Amino acid sequence: MEKTLVLIKPDAMRRRLACTILCRLENIGLKIVALKLLHIDKQLAQKHYAIHREKPFFNDLVDYISSAPIAAAVFEGENAIESVREAMGATDPKKAQAGSIRGDFGVDIEHNSVHGSDSIETAKVEIRLFFNKGEVFSSQSGY
Repeated sequence: MEKTLVLIKPDAMRRRLACTILCRLENIGLKIVALKLLHIDKQLAQKHYAIHREKPFFNDLVDYISSAPIAAAVFEGENAIESVREAMGATDPKKAQAGSIRGDFGVDIEHNSVHGSDSIETAKVEIRLFFNKGEVFSSQSGY
């Protein structure tokens, strides 16, 4: 069973879309195994977006994700990463399919409502950034 991190970003939180987005992911067969509401500080935001540190939009990403509370979740399931990425749609909502999360709710490329891990390795790193070991459960443990 694969695990992946999902962040409901500030634009979606402001529009009260967290439950809608989480439900869409549950409805494709994934299970929530960790969930919390938090306000990311700049230091955590910089760690999360470290891969983009040298890109011109890095500071905008950090400022945006730390601008308001977010919901962080870990989903578990078969091919969880690929399933979440497909459900989210293209990063740019203008290019995302209708019916995808970003296609339906994204405002623009920066305010695209949701983040999902892009690989197994990235998911492991990202989950550890946002959750302690005891905060992530497993569907295989009877939950």
